Amino acid sequence: MKKKLWICVALLLVIPGLLFVTSCAKKVVKVDTTQEDEAAKLAAEKARQEEIARQLDRQRAIDEENLQKEAASREIIAARNLFMNENIYFDFDMSNLKPESQEVLKRKAEWLRNNPGESIIVEGHCDERGTNEYNLALGDRRAQSAKNFLIDLGIAESRLTTISYGEERPADPRQNEDAWSKNRRDQFVIE
Repeated sequence: MKKKLWICVALLLVIPGLLFVTSCAKKVVKVDTTQEDEAAKLAAEKARQEEIARQLDRQRAIDEENLQKEAASREIIAARNLFMNENIYFDFDMSNLKPESQEVLKRKAEWLRNNPGESIIVEGHCDERGTNEYNLALGDRRAQSAKNFLIDLGIAESRLTTISYGEERPADPRQNEDAWSKNRRDQFVIE
């Protein structure tokens, strides 16, 4: 009898318990993922913005470097052009250097010191008065005068070459004193 009583009590407790557990429908709990999605989207957008900023910084650095190189290149070209376009001039039938010509040669010597790999040709020119032979000799004396001055300023002789064109290459073809004064010159060509 005790056994039956225990079975009845157990059934009385177990059956309502089973009914209670099985009779309630399980509710599916929905997790709100919109906040997690938004956080992930914000993190991805922030990472993308940071990458864009890094790329822009790299591009700015490259652009700045290119601008500096371009500016340096322009300065070198301008210095070379100034060197080659600045002539020295002589008085009629003279090969000695005027004080203003010496100043020009000092600037040229400084440029040559700053550009040790460069060599130059000193071209001597004359006006059309005189014979071809005389003008070739005078142009040579003028070129040698400038060369010797540069050597005295410390420029190696091996970097300097002279040539005389006499009256063959006038800067101004007219036949007056203004044109002749322009033709009595030394020009400098970078080799």
